[in-house]
Amino acid sequence: MDEGYIFRKKRLELPGFFRPTKEWDLVVVKDGHLITAIEAKSQVGPSFGNNFNNRTEEAMGSALDIWTAFREGAFNGGVQPFIGHFFMLDDCDASNRPVKVREPHFKVFQEFVGASYMKRYELFCRKLILERCFSRSLLSPLN
Repeated sequence: MDEGYIFRKKRLELPGFFRPTKEWDLVVVKDGHLITAIEAKSQVGPSFGNNFNNRTEEAMGSALDIWTAFREGAFNGGVQPFIGHFFMLDDCDASNRPVKVREPHFKVFQEFVGASYMKRYELFCRKLILERCFSRSLLSPLN
């Protein structure tokens, strides 16, 4: 029997490799195979600095955890799932203002010099795709 299920409010837990489970925001399962898992995060001001680091670490950790679980057969093998990351950011003066970088020992990558938090998140989403951490990563300004 060809059954597909989309979960949005409950039954969103998927096994991880480094932790027992993680709750995703949208999960699609068909015939016992993971088709899609999407994570949605947001940030509003004023504390963009600490939250930026926390959000980036969360996303990288989630990606590593689910892809390693996939490699180890947690989702009944089969076709590689679509893993998405959707990030919404408060479009305000503080998120668009250039941010200083600290370089006490080594130079940071040039694209971060003078970049706002909006630009940093954009770069982060692009790099997540480039490094195949997520199938798709999208930044959407909240306004």
